[in-house]
Amino acid sequence: MATGLQPAMSIEGTQAKWAGEMRYVARQPILNLRGQVQGYELLFRNAPEELFSPGAAMAARTMLDNAVIFGLDWLTNGLPAFINCTVEVLTEELVLVLAPAKTVLTIPGTAELTPKLVDSCRRLKARGFRIALDDFTWQAKYRSLAELADYIRVDFNRFGVAERQYLRRLDCSALEMVAKKVETPEDYKRACVEGFRLFQGAYFCRPVLLKKRKVPANRQLHFEIVRLLHHDPIDIPEVSQLVLRDASLTYRLLRLVNSPIYAMHQEVRNIASAIIAVGEDSFRRIVSLAVLSELNGEAPPEILHMALVRGRFCELAAPASRLDPSEQYLLGMLSMVPAMLGLPMEELTPSLPLRGEICEALQGADNPERTLLNWIEEHERGEWEACDRIVHVEGLSQEHLAKCYAASVVWAAAALHSSI
Repeated sequence: MATGLQPAMSIEGTQAKWAGEMRYVARQPILNLRGQVQGYELLFRNAPEELFSPGAAMAARTMLDNAVIFGLDWLTNGLPAFINCTVEVLTEELVLVLAPAKTVLTIPGTAELTPKLVDSCRRLKARGFRIALDDFTWQAKYRSLAELADYIRVDFNRFGVAERQYLRRLDCSALEMVAKKVETPEDYKRACVEGFRLFQGAYFCRPVLLKKRKVPANRQLHFEIVRLLHHDPIDIPEVSQLVLRDASLTYRLLRLVNSPIYAMHQEVRNIASAIIAVGEDSFRRIVSLAVLSELNGEAPPEILHMALVRGRFCELAAPASRLDPSEQYLLGMLSMVPAMLGLPMEELTPSLPLRGEICEALQGADNPERTLLNWIEEHERGEWEACDRIVHVEGLSQEHLAKCYAASVVWAAAALHSSI
């Protein structure tokens, strides 16, 4: 049973778009106080860890090559892309291959301050690029560069008295402070108290969990609808009645069915007609997306986006791992439900329409069913060595997984747009 919407770009289309050797690329969102994504840091396989090795010049050029090959628009949905740069990339202005209006050039804290570097940053800003200073040591000599910066990114785990004093001395009203490595809700609260307004890290995926709280009745209804979708054929009257019990879900479902992505020739006005009009497989896809959108509720939209990417990735990569695509789609998608509902996974799995091994995988069991979810979780963090270990142990192709991930990002953006 297929589960995904027809992607805006298939795996084959994505492959054709890229030239040369496939390389890992991941992205990490930067969110504001309202949970809205303000940009993405792009993590290429050759950056930033390998940018300061003896082969730094080649690594830097490879990083730029990656950025051009992958493109920035579909990776960031048109939001700013934070790109880690070397001094060479900046002073030789190699970054001119990138779109200035959509690129934030990140200067590493280990960079040697020279007049040439400052002049280059000034020229690049004049061309429309934005500048971010990353993990700088807080010394007076960096003031000239800091005054050019649009962002200063701080490792929140290392933010201390010296850093606070330095920031107070900066007279840059337009400067945005980004707290990196904000991993827990507690970190986020402290960062807010410190005056940060932009945040990067896993904190938004790990909300405060309300243990012993029951799954809300309307969420039980959503899980029951998902369970019935796995019956073949679908019991149309029963599913229709369940969907109609949730007015918001009904509205969202009919809006999806009538959206341009399905190209209906006439407006679909009821659930039974929707099933007949689009067919059972498409109906399963639409309802899965509508239910997931409802589950996300008031949680940051990026959580829903990550759930869609995970679900689609696990679905696309499943055949090569000899796993069931339908189950893998639900595994990836539902892995984000605790973040949506604020409930521990062990409280949720009894309500989920999945067999035991999938429920165990959701709870963290290191079983075969969890292989692809493990890979994409490590990939989201840019943990390339961990990704390599999974590929080696399971006999998978890192090129294929990277392409599945890329196609999933494209698909998720199209699916999320159609669900709004």
